[in-house]
Amino acid sequence: MPRVPSISPATGQATTSSYIHTTDCNFVDNAGRTLLLRGVNLSGSSKAPLDKPSYVLDGLWDDAERGGKSFIYRPLNLDDGTADVHLARLRGWGFNMLRFPITWEALEHEGPGIFDDEFMDYTIRVLRRCKDFGFKVYMDPHQDIWSRFSGGSGAPFWTLAACGIEPRNFTATQAAIIHAEYPAAHDPDPGALPAMIWSTNYGRLLSQTIFTLFFAGGDFAPKCIIDGKNIQDYLQDHYIEAMGLMADRIRDAGDLLDDCVIGWDSMNEPFEGLCGWEDLNVSPTTQGSTLRKGTHPSPAQSLRLGMGQVQTVDNFTFGAFGPSRNGSVTIDPKGYKIWSDPDTEPDRVHPKWGWTRDPGWELGTCIWAQHGVWDIETGYMLLPEYFRYLPSTRGGRADEPPLEVEFIGEYWKPHWEVFAARIRESHPEAIMFIQPPVFAMPPVIGEDQLKGRAAFSGHYYDGLTLVTRHWNWFNADALGLLRGKYSSPLQAVKIGESAIRKSIQEQLGVLKGDALILGQYPTIIGEIGTPFDMDDKRSYGWTDKGKYKGDYSRQEKALDASLNAADGPNAINYTIWTYCPDHCHDWGDGWNMEDLSLWSSDDLGVRKGLGPGKDIDGEDYGDYRLAGESQAGLLKRKESFNIRAAYAASTFSLATLGMGDAVSFDELRMAQRMELDMMRWRDNPFHFLTEGARAPRAFNRPYPAKLVGHSVDISFDIKKAYFKLVVQVAPEDALKPGGVDEENPGTEIFVPLVHYAHPRLLSETNETTSTSTEGSPSRAPTPTNFAGLVESSSRSSSSSQTVTMAADIRSALAEKNLVDVDVTTSVGAWSIEGQTLRWWYDVPKEGEEPRQYTIEIRRKAGVIKSMYEQEEYSSWSWFDNVCPSESCAIM
Repeated sequence: MPRVPSISPATGQATTSSYIHTTDCNFVDNAGRTLLLRGVNLSGSSKAPLDKPSYVLDGLWDDAERGGKSFIYRPLNLDDGTADVHLARLRGWGFNMLRFPITWEALEHEGPGIFDDEFMDYTIRVLRRCKDFGFKVYMDPHQDIWSRFSGGSGAPFWTLAACGIEPRNFTATQAAIIHAEYPAAHDPDPGALPAMIWSTNYGRLLSQTIFTLFFAGGDFAPKCIIDGKNIQDYLQDHYIEAMGLMADRIRDAGDLLDDCVIGWDSMNEPFEGLCGWEDLNVSPTTQGSTLRKGTHPSPAQSLRLGMGQVQTVDNFTFGAFGPSRNGSVTIDPKGYKIWSDPDTEPDRVHPKWGWTRDPGWELGTCIWAQHGVWDIETGYMLLPEYFRYLPSTRGGRADEPPLEVEFIGEYWKPHWEVFAARIRESHPEAIMFIQPPVFAMPPVIGEDQLKGRAAFSGHYYDGLTLVTRHWNWFNADALGLLRGKYSSPLQAVKIGESAIRKSIQEQLGVLKGDALILGQYPTIIGEIGTPFDMDDKRSYGWTDKGKYKGDYSRQEKALDASLNAADGPNAINYTIWTYCPDHCHDWGDGWNMEDLSLWSSDDLGVRKGLGPGKDIDGEDYGDYRLAGESQAGLLKRKESFNIRAAYAASTFSLATLGMGDAVSFDELRMAQRMELDMMRWRDNPFHFLTEGARAPRAFNRPYPAKLVGHSVDISFDIKKAYFKLVVQVAPEDALKPGGVDEENPGTEIFVPLVHYAHPRLLSETNETTSTSTEGSPSRAPTPTNFAGLVESSSRSSSSSQTVTMAADIRSALAEKNLVDVDVTTSVGAWSIEGQTLRWWYDVPKEGEEPRQYTIEIRRKAGVIKSMYEQEEYSSWSWFDNVCPSESCAIM
């Protein structure tokens, strides 16, 4: 690896010890060590305000029309102290990186140019807590299918009105599927929303229209002028300024740039709308970015539906072998239209939002009809190829055919350049994380824009598992299909576990290769994960009389296959989707029935087989256990949780909590709740890190967080708890003296307690009694004097005390004898502290050949087996006998 410079390529300023370089296809620290940045998206819950999940219809439209709701307490509640519990858990899982979703709606929901300063201030507080726990963060301007009010998340409500659109009529016209109104606004049953049906909105009128306006309105909708600007400029200007003001606030905080917030992602999963669509009368037959499931109108049919016209459209089911047409469905909007009534803007001025609409933009009728694309009376498409060609190249000479639209180069890239420039006004050293549309390759971007500070941040999901909610014995190379690798879809089919795992690893390798289009920049998979509500929520005890409650074996296999793909020769950074502090089994992540959170409060106390010879299948128990209480005595959660009785049974008092007598009941509850959770860590960190976690063995993986040299291969077998790393070291990998504030820096490997816990942590007796062995700390819970842990904050109606745990957790994570490891190295010396193994070895001198070194890690006392491992649910074992180690495909 080239030696890291002492001067920033972006600003020419001297680099600091916390500076992260983006060079040689890697993130690199200021000493020259290769970094692997791995973590989660915090959080999927940030898509909506607190207590406003997507299934709640009450107040959805009325609140929005009044200016919306605040997003304070997203993604974490700092005022009740639970934020520290969640951050401690994430840090204990070994994560060092957070992708931080933030929506345009959260910043500018009250109206154009009216920004939520209180939410921005709150976000700064949350980021400071993330910093306290040692996380690096990159900001994610998040959206899905444009807005909460079009079935997704992202933009404020008023942007729909600005586009002349009436969202209350989306369900009637099927311009978008709204979770809270599914299947019908007058008789909703949001719990019946099919898996991933929300993503079909990308094939419906609202998303097709509004993304076209956002990215290409100047070319395709020149009549759409508002406040003297084309709608494209109006929307982009507001969006970029909202994110820019958030970046300003982070800068002005004075202690977050680079030490914590290292950069910004581009717009989450941008969509091309109708840009480049070949024929409005036809929907593509290939399975691309638009899922075919349920009703599937063509763009022409959607345009007619949007004007209230009855249409009969194709209907699809999605099974193990992908989408298949199963008939047709007639949709009758009953005359409802998605286009705003002209009476909503007297004299062409909006009475609430204040803009002035140009006389050339007629409300109440389809904007595409106004641009001559189709005839409303007959329903005929006059210009079916309107969006296929660049408007500026149409109507030329016969020997000069019009140029076809290339969305990324023509429309996405110019937007990204303006966005990046605005972010860098606030954060000159920002790493710009570049995310083109899903599975698309990035465009060529000049170094004058990248400035040596960039990363490719594409997303990857195992689509078959995500849509079918089942871990199948076969899969397909979805990326290869989209990129034209196969002449027939059958060639992309992979059969058997080994073939599936190999295929996913190859697909991630392709995405990593896409970064080379930008230059020698690193790759981070911004989203990767698996659904946990597989097989009709089998793991929640909803089937088979509860037999499989707490059994996440299938999810473990699916998630392990994806995260294993980031290991091997790829050594890819990633942020898993997602961690939701308010996840529940009934509604999942609280958004469109998605269920990908790594943790759920509904899984607290349900721990199956974590530890040799131990099988705990508790009922629906709460998070906290009082001193001396057995596992079976955990307090019942929710309605049966009697907090006053819990206090009476506990050993704590106002005195032991160090809070004095003048304290409210709510403050006492918050403080004791925090102490009880901290007690769980002191009592047994293994339980703290596994309770509530779903398939934790899959995402609690050993990995080289800081590496002298670069990895040749990373391998981890979760069934054997066997980790092997092969590293190559060359003379140029010699560390820069003084580059980082560490004494004797070397390679650092995260060794997860979930796989390598010391035997004492798995013993029943250690849960409530003291264990004292040489070099082992006592783990009996003892009352903590909160006087040193409670920070005073300004008095408010909600809370006046905030409990801080960062220092305590750091100390606990650094304890000796947390893990039980047998380490074999080919060279060098090593030591282990907490969950961090440090490894030192010689770097070749100048003129010497590169060397390869190896380290292997096992658990001394053997694998911590789970109950479901013994049952071995494996429906493809006979295929693996046929194809034990090679990729198989049906030809």
